[in-house]
Amino acid sequence: MIRVEVPVPGRTYDAVVGRDVLDALASLVPDNARRAAIVTQAGIGVDVDPGIEHRIFTIGDGEDAKSLATIETLCRSWVDWGLTRSDVVVAVGGGVVTDTAGFAAASYHRGVAVIHVPTTLLGMIDAAIGGKTGVNLPEGKNLVGAFWQPQGVLCDLAALDTLPPRERRSGMGELAKYRFLPGGDDLETLDFEAQVARCIEIKAEVVASDEREGGRRAILNYGHTLAHAIETAGTYDLRHGEAVAVGLHYAAHLGERLGRIDADRVAEHRSVLGHYDLPMRLPDGLGDDDLLALMGRDKKALDGLTFALDGPDGVEVVAGVDPAVARAALADVR
Repeated sequence: MIRVEVPVPGRTYDAVVGRDVLDALASLVPDNARRAAIVTQAGIGVDVDPGIEHRIFTIGDGEDAKSLATIETLCRSWVDWGLTRSDVVVAVGGGVVTDTAGFAAASYHRGVAVIHVPTTLLGMIDAAIGGKTGVNLPEGKNLVGAFWQPQGVLCDLAALDTLPPRERRSGMGELAKYRFLPGGDDLETLDFEAQVARCIEIKAEVVASDEREGGRRAILNYGHTLAHAIETAGTYDLRHGEAVAVGLHYAAHLGERLGRIDADRVAEHRSVLGHYDLPMRLPDGLGDDDLLALMGRDKKALDGLTFALDGPDGVEVVAGVDPAVARAALADVR
């Protein structure tokens, strides 16, 4: 078992990583909490015991469940049950659950503690860490949300044993991203438990330097600008990590076209993505105009098209990218 200390303003919290570590949940529950609202989905199959009175609240499956309607349903159910500000929400599931339950917790009584128990690889190394919560609008992913740091995170690797192969591959897409961030150079040489912990450490370090994504934290979105556009334009027919993999390949080509990296570095991106058996090409049927418009709505866009891009000083946020160059790079990944 590995404990990673995640620093946030004014405190730290633990991310616990290991096999069969669900018993550690009670140690993460706030001392004054008397009730725990466990938010999960049907079929998750991970039973948790927070050591206090608890009730299960089930949300729907898929990206459609990440909606303001779900937030309202959860909060009204908690009112009916009598959940108070001093109690706790426990999110058990993948990124849909942790994003949605986390936003509901941030909103309910203007903030109630939340503990994340991610059951997917994607959730363990990304969605559950760092305090970003949110839901979708028809216009795009995660456009409504809040920064709400968890009380703790519990990553039981045994939960991944029954993960469908495609869902596990989706997590590998997010893991591949960390290979290009500070501290990720030797990621592929570590055993799996250590890889998960290292990804959490990398994200924790970046989040500690920029909790509310005012600058550096946006590097964690490497590959995500196109990925989110693909997911929105394609009605989510790709898993998130699969879309991120295509986005990483695109970002490498865009970086090369802008003179930030050379062909060898682009080839390195392809090698890493191939190592994890990840897709690199845009799905059929996605038009350039639609993708460029959606990328222009990206949350980090401050001055025209904005991307996190690799370069001589590592991944950085690059604003004001020429749309013609961005369009040309789309052809590189078709």
